[in-house]
Amino acid sequence: MSKKKSILLVEDEENLQEALKLNLELEDYDVSSAYDGAEALKFVQQEYFDLMILDVMLPEIDGISVCETVRLSHPDLPILILSAKNTSADRILGLKKGADDYLSKPFNLEELLLRVNKLLVKSERLASRTPIEEVYSFGKNKINFKSLECIDKEGKTIFLTKKEVQLLKLLIENKNEVVTREKILQAVWGYNVYPTTRTIDNFILNFRKYFEEDSRNPKYFFSVRSIGYKFMED
Repeated sequence: MSKKKSILLVEDEENLQEALKLNLELEDYDVSSAYDGAEALKFVQQEYFDLMILDVMLPEIDGISVCETVRLSHPDLPILILSAKNTSADRILGLKKGADDYLSKPFNLEELLLRVNKLLVKSERLASRTPIEEVYSFGKNKINFKSLECIDKEGKTIFLTKKEVQLLKLLIENKNEVVTREKILQAVWGYNVYPTTRTIDNFILNFRKYFEEDSRNPKYFFSVRSIGYKFMED
């Protein structure tokens, strides 16, 4: 019998907390309740959760600060933010600070449950992946993640920067899937420095110069407009 997925529900509005908890439990999730930011951080320190549902307007410590703090010690915990703030700027801030998804209040219960399920499925799939080897080859190219160097399409050795290696590893670990710009910001640049889209584009252009036979018609490295970037391999 498989173990129930555990969810930490952080919501200070008591009626909403109870209604969400009931509906999540009806979906066979194991739900723990926190009513303020400080309590949420204590829960995360003491227990394992498969998902956090996090309100933004919380007593003690606001949800954005909670999200940012949790990300420092739990980079892979899926976080779904709930917020009455529904501007694009608020959504971008939540994603920048580490949220995986953002749902504005008032929301449709069925949509919430679908998003919860989607995040849990994705998290389980990522957790079951076999980590890539220290040396990774594709086409005529070879990357050594440990020594920070690669053999390019012409057989030349190129020394890579740490950021280049981190981005390459992230894209290759998620090969054939789009990695969002927000995910790249979290994994490669951290939480206090955010490069422009052009900065990441320049990295992709460099990868094409190193690894593509025809950089204008890439086979491996792609930009997906307004979403993110992708490494493709058959």
